[in-house]
Amino acid sequence: MKELTRAEEAELIAALKKLEEELASILAATVEDSKPVDLDLPIGRLSRMDAISQQSMAKAGRESNILKLKQVKSALISAAEGDYGYCRGCDEPIGYPRLKARPETPFCISCQSARERS
Repeated sequence: MKELTRAEEAELIAALKKLEEELASILAATVEDSKPVDLDLPIGRLSRMDAISQQSMAKAGRESNILKLKQVKSALISAAEGDYGYCRGCDEPIGYPRLKARPETPFCISCQSARERS
């Protein structure tokens, strides 16, 4: 893979900053949804089961967004240090197409595939 051009890197860093804002906003909006269901509420059994199911899905989505936000922040730190766009596994350039799809990714396709297989 070839290294990022300055224009590509600037575009990706702008995308990371926008993604950081979006994720922070989503996380702020979903605080209430992921709180435990109050079992003392006077609602029917099916309504309670539905509420617990919704809370569980909201919690899983929130955890996923927290992880993604950590990756975005890490990528922004790497950019500030001049290391953005290099794989943490093999230290080779990740490549613009992959970073365009997932600007927060710390691994190239080969290293990510190897991690998923193990």
